[in-house]
Parts: sequence; C-alpha cells; structure tokens
Amino acid sequence: MEVKLLGGGVNEVVRVGATVRRPTGSWSPLVHELLRQLRAQGCTATPAVHGVAQDGVTQDGFEILDYLPGGVSGYPATPAAASPEALESAARLLRAYHDSTLGSALLHVTDGWLLPARTPAEVVCHGDFGPHNCVLDGTTAVGIIDFDTAHPGPRLWDVAYAVYRWAPLTAPGNPDGFGTVEEQGRRARVFCDHYGLDPAERAELVDTVATRLHALVAFMRTQAAAGDAAFARHLAAGHDLRYLADIAYLARQRALFFGYLG
Repeated sequence: MEVKLLGGGVNEVVRVGATVRRPTGSWSPLVHELLRQLRAQGCTATPAVHGVAQDGVTQDGFEILDYLPGGVSGYPATPAAASPEALESAARLLRAYHDSTLGSALLHVTDGWLLPARTPAEVVCHGDFGPHNCVLDGTTAVGIIDFDTAHPGPRLWDVAYAVYRWAPLTAPGNPDGFGTVEEQGRRARVFCDHYGLDPAERAELVDTVATRLHALVAFMRTQAAAGDAAFARHLAAGHDLRYLADIAYLARQRALFFGYLG
C-alpha cells in the first residue's frame, strides 16, 4: 500500500512498505553514488538505494530508497525538533556525515549536481540540512533524507544553512521561526559547539548564512522562471521575500550573533 509522506515541499514522496519512492532528476546518478559510498562505509544514517532498472531508477522515473523510521518535522518545528537534544544531535550528525565524505572521488565532480559545486570542495554538502530533512528518534536526530541538493563545497556553506534552520536565525515575522534573538544566538553557538566549528569559521558564519540565503532566493527564482511549478508556488506564497527579510534581520543583529559565536 502506498502512503504519501508529510513534507515534500518540492517533491511528492510515497512510502511503500519499507521503501520510499521519489521523483528523480539529472542529478540523481551522482546522489545515488554518494549514498552507495556512504553505505559502503557503514553509514546507516542515510538511506540505501535499491538497485532497480538503470542506476536505481524505475522505468517510470522514480528512485527507490530505504524508508528511515522516525519523526520528521515540518515548519514551525515540532517540540521534538526544537528541543536541545535535537539541536545538539543534529549538529553531531551533520559533522559525522561530512566526515564520511572526506576523500570521496565525488569531491572532484563539478558538473551534474542540482546545485553548483563550490570551492574549496572540503566535503559533499547535503545542501538542505534542516529539521524537515532529519529523522528523529524521539528527540535525537538519527537520520538524514533528501539528498537532491547535495554538492561539493566548504563545510561552512552547509553548516551556515543548517544553523539558519536549527537555531533558527529567522526574523520575528517569519512563521517558521521561534525564540528571541538571544535564544537564537545561544542555539547557534550550541550547534557550532557540537559540530566542532573552528573559530575562523564561526567568525564568518553570519555573513555566510546571508550569502547562502541570497543564493537560495536566486535559485528559487531561476527554477520558477524555467517552469518549475513547485518553486512557482513558493514564490507565490512569498517564500523568497521571507528569506530576504531574514537576511535583513541578520544584518541588524550581526553584532549580537557574532558575540554569541565568537
């Protein structure tokens, strides 16, 4: 029996027993190779690819992956996803994932990803590491899903977006966010502590979040202009304007956030 899973802001995801069926794109072969490499190293926090048809893609254009049991948050975050335990374990999970990609030949693949590869290619970034793409066992982050936006890049590029989502570094008017600016600053520091971000990277974090959000807005608008219905809906709902408001908020609170991260 097919069960449509909650979330899926861009793709419709269906569970069939112990597997998940998702639409694919031109980037999927690289993602499948990444997932295979992770599994070969014994990583169980990421889904395995089921080898059907060509490169894990069915004849009707879907990929079949393991279903990772647990809870996944939408926005605003569920109490479990907003908990201190989820924040800390998510940071450790992202670090473990990044470290699992060190030495991968995929770090040298610059073409074919959905998002552009960036330099220095320190790790294979997940590209969208937030509560909506983490599986929780109670309040502990134990799994990572949806690797469509994976691409080589700096650790900080991935961490910046993760902190934006998990702290979260959102303006008061953003319905996806929560917490006072001081609480956000403390949560950002906790994430960096448990990830193990070094002082030089912390000094660049807030500015990198802003740059990452500008890139996201540009990507959304480009995809919508190219006819992507899902991103067109996001723009119609004002998601791009929400990100731009968050960028302005980061600029206003830059000194405060820097104080917590320094």
